[in-house]
Amino acid sequence: MSTTESEVIEAAEAFGDALAAEKEELDRTEFFGLVSRCNQAIEQEIGIDYGSVCGDDECC
Repeated sequence: MSTTESEVIEAAEAFGDALAAEKEELDRTEFFGLVSRCNQAIEQEIGIDYGSVCGDDECC
């Protein structure tokens, strides 16, 4: 299966939208836990330590 750049961007945007919605519903500690679990899943799936790539609180 081939993934096009547009599919990757679309998935990333949907993921960002979902995280933004969760941020509105969760307290800071719960949201940080969610983001940490997402970072771990991304690292396991694609081998990129997303937390270190986007670790600055002002970045993401």
